[in-house]
Amino acid sequence: MTIGFVMLCHTALHRAAETARHWAERDCPVVIHVDKRVDRASYDGLVARLAGLGNVRFAGRYGCEWGTWGIVAATQAASIIMLRDFPDVRHVFLVSGSCLPLRPVADLKEYLASRPHVDFIESVTTQDAGWTVGGLNLERFTLRFPFSWRKNRWLFDRYVKLQRHVGYKRQVPAGLVPHLGSQWWCLTRATLSAILDSPNRAEIDRYFKRVWIPDESYFQTLVWQYSAAVESRSLTLSKFDYQGKPHIFYDDHLQLLRRSDCFVARKIWPQADKIYQTFLHGDAISHASAEPSPGKVDRLFSKAVERRVKGRQGLYMQSRMPRENYEHGRTAAPYSVFEGFAELFENYEAWLSKVTGTRVHGHLYAPARAEFAGGETVFIGALSDNAALRDYQPKCFLTNLIWNTRGERQCFQFGPADRQDISWFMTTDPNAQISVISGAWIIPLFRSNRNFGDIRRESARLQKIEADHLNILRSQWTKARVRIWTLAEFLENPMELLQGILDEISQRALTEAPRLVDLKGFGQFLQNLRNAGMKPVLMGDFSTSDDPYQAASRRSRPYLVK
Repeated sequence: MTIGFVMLCHTALHRAAETARHWAERDCPVVIHVDKRVDRASYDGLVARLAGLGNVRFAGRYGCEWGTWGIVAATQAASIIMLRDFPDVRHVFLVSGSCLPLRPVADLKEYLASRPHVDFIESVTTQDAGWTVGGLNLERFTLRFPFSWRKNRWLFDRYVKLQRHVGYKRQVPAGLVPHLGSQWWCLTRATLSAILDSPNRAEIDRYFKRVWIPDESYFQTLVWQYSAAVESRSLTLSKFDYQGKPHIFYDDHLQLLRRSDCFVARKIWPQADKIYQTFLHGDAISHASAEPSPGKVDRLFSKAVERRVKGRQGLYMQSRMPRENYEHGRTAAPYSVFEGFAELFENYEAWLSKVTGTRVHGHLYAPARAEFAGGETVFIGALSDNAALRDYQPKCFLTNLIWNTRGERQCFQFGPADRQDISWFMTTDPNAQISVISGAWIIPLFRSNRNFGDIRRESARLQKIEADHLNILRSQWTKARVRIWTLAEFLENPMELLQGILDEISQRALTEAPRLVDLKGFGQFLQNLRNAGMKPVLMGDFSTSDDPYQAASRRSRPYLVK
């Protein structure tokens, strides 16, 4: 008694010939079906390569378009030849032309000999088949699918929609419980013969000809009618990605394939010369007692799928770049944004860098240029300070900055005079720590010698911009760590508030305080703006007669009301 292989081929026929010869020379009959769409010259070349092997046969050719009946018809035709011409075959193993044996044939013979009545076929009910991709489980069996999903996608979708609209449902043949599973199986002679010789086969075949992807349901459903023992698993290592497409194995997967202990693997890249040489012509390692264990590589594939789908945090890949909110983390590391601090404290960037040990930039989104730390014109990762380049993709500018400097916290200034395109992005980024002293942007105007009319107009413009920005920071979609004080509130106890900010950045005690700018006459300045028709509301309450620092020191601390 031996094993027979039914091989379905449609491409890379030279590799299929190598594999077929490997099995045939080890006393395993092979019946090959070649897709009817393959040109005659290629088909004749395959026949010539296997000439002289008495246990190799070729089945009648069918067109095997994905998702259609032709694949099942090809499998039936080749299986009938196998059962008819090779009476010693006890198990029939279905493979593709891109499959490859991973273990010696003797291991597979011994394994199946110890399980003479067991059928190996992945087969689960439609309710349990949560892994299907395409949105159709039970509807595969209750709707009709006369159009090709690949060639006539528009007709396919419209016809499905029409059937759903009118409530059309096909009747499943009596006694059948629809099952789904992998196409690649290993069935006993008795079970396969019973399926192919069933008196109801004509009726069943007519029904499955209009089932979508019948190669994943025909044998998987019928095996339960005739099998004495079904193990719902495949002996073939076959992995699929999140889109339902098969993973392809390359030469660098050699050790991974060895660890799986599976008998056959699919799908092998035709140019993987090292893999083919190792498993077909090298000294294959025998693991006679080893149970096939595709789970050994499942974790690696799961990580690969996760990396493919989600990517690395804060790194934007080409496949996800156009898709908003489809990123894995907006940025790669925590960073701090300060609004109003550089206006309130002298040499704030240098002081903050000294006390925290972080990289502190100026206004990265200033209209003229990106103000990198130290006045650099080109920063790490070849980031230019050119405003036009930055403003072409302001989000990418920030994500590149954070990605390129992983391991070093970045801090930068922001304000209403800067480009505001980045506001929503920072607000919805959990890595952002945003500290705002609202109204502090007016201090440079207060200290300037500009015409008062110009100051009033500029103050009104900047106040509107900051008000819109604060509304964004206070929105329900905010994910950043946001602190907002009015200028008056911050001046009540600036050192304590600064210490709270620094605790999150570096856990260092505040031993050296930054120097506040001179605000003498600031209250009167705000009153002058009011008198000129501009109402400053974001700065808080300042008296016209007091020095802001003295007034702040006299204010009582607020009580906590419960």
